[in-house]
Amino acid sequence: MRYLKAAGIGAVLLAMAASAQAAGTLRVGMQDDPDALDPARGGTFAGRIVFVSLCDKLVDLGPDLKFAPQLATAWSWAADGKALTLTLREGVKFHDGEPFNADAVRVNIDRYRSAPESNRKGELKPVTAVEVIDPKTVRLVLSQPYAPLIAVLSDRAGMMGSPKAIERLGKDFATAPVCAGPFSFVERVPQDRMVLARFPGYWDAGAIHLDRIVFRPIADSTVRLLNLQTGQLDMLEELAPSDAAKVEKDPKLKLRGVTSLGYEAIDINLAHGPAADNPLAKDVRVRAALEAAIDRKALNQVVMDGRFVPDNQAELPTSPYFNTALPVPARDVAKAKALLKEAGYDRVTFSLRTLNTPADTQIGEVLQSMAAEAGIDIRLVAGETNANIQAMNSGEFQANLVIWSGRSDPDFNIVQFLACDGFQNWAKYCNTKFDDALNRGRAATDPAQRAAAYHEAASIYLTDRPLIFLFHMTWLYAHSDRLKGFVPVPDGLIRPQGLVLE
Repeated sequence: MRYLKAAGIGAVLLAMAASAQAAGTLRVGMQDDPDALDPARGGTFAGRIVFVSLCDKLVDLGPDLKFAPQLATAWSWAADGKALTLTLREGVKFHDGEPFNADAVRVNIDRYRSAPESNRKGELKPVTAVEVIDPKTVRLVLSQPYAPLIAVLSDRAGMMGSPKAIERLGKDFATAPVCAGPFSFVERVPQDRMVLARFPGYWDAGAIHLDRIVFRPIADSTVRLLNLQTGQLDMLEELAPSDAAKVEKDPKLKLRGVTSLGYEAIDINLAHGPAADNPLAKDVRVRAALEAAIDRKALNQVVMDGRFVPDNQAELPTSPYFNTALPVPARDVAKAKALLKEAGYDRVTFSLRTLNTPADTQIGEVLQSMAAEAGIDIRLVAGETNANIQAMNSGEFQANLVIWSGRSDPDFNIVQFLACDGFQNWAKYCNTKFDDALNRGRAATDPAQRAAAYHEAASIYLTDRPLIFLFHMTWLYAHSDRLKGFVPVPDGLIRPQGLVLE
């Protein structure tokens, strides 16, 4: 009996020790500092990385790109496609102790649909009403069938905030966000850190093995990697491709990667204020010349160590939504010069805003060199993420390198930048034929019909060239060999479930 008692105490002590080792603070190095930590207002990829630990969504996305239950355990469409009924998870609480239920979903969706500060209005435009059936059942009523809705609910428009906090804070929700995720908000110091603490009341608490997560924005990828190598960080996202080989050779580090749904592109200001008064904006032949001057394969080799996927469309070349009739064009300097001459120019000049990161700076420099050979001079302007967003919101740019982290539905890989009412349509591009193609793609439920609609949309933007797509990223992560359980997902987000620091 004494032996069994001692063995029992020993087992408890071992379990406590294992628990202590499994806990701890995960320190994540990020390339960018997020914008507002409010799902209604947020527009950056960095913000989505933080949100995934802070704000659970109605629907999640798995590594296989299939939708999975999160705060909603099931969903079903009406026969006419004009209503979506969601069954909600029971026993969920927000960080302030308020219960999650159908009325909370109504408050959140209605805020996203109508609040002055919301950037989600376009994503939820077909939703005309939110009906509370009972505490665990809610119905979204639509004006027309809307195939992308599940994808919408797997992103910021599906993130649930506490109704009490929404009522108290309103447009200032980002100052103290209260959600229903595995970690709660502690503090934010702009350009320095965001601190989250484990929420003991999380509905899936058994999947969380960390006490805290500290996100550290460090724009310089070399400095970010140095912090990981010296033990100041446990993990970093958006590792520079040129540094991947260093990580592979370090026995204390692990390199992880997954092909992204997202892309990087040149966003050209066509009609947003006085900055659009230039040849690049006014003449599509100049934009065509710029594209003809670009060698996407060489750009990938020089800057990305050949690890990315050169592309000219919003969808990966392997996607059924990629228009195969318009493949990635090869570089043609003679064609670029001829197009400029046809437009009436020997040389043209425009400014290109980039992030102040080594990778984006190098991309800008390579583009600058390629374009110059064709008679196009590029002035590079490097800035921090939020400064660039402010410039684009105000129209103070001629062209900008934009990064889109990608979505599982083709609609949300183009609508935000190119639809007439897109919430990040900084270029003020508006083509009613393009919008008509999007509307057909959204309303169709047959995959072939949807593909045909998005193929048509691609043919339109590839003719108008408001965006010149460059490549799809490969999400590259580096982490300490102490970190276990990380599974990369093509959306690029770092899910905390299952992560353990040994």
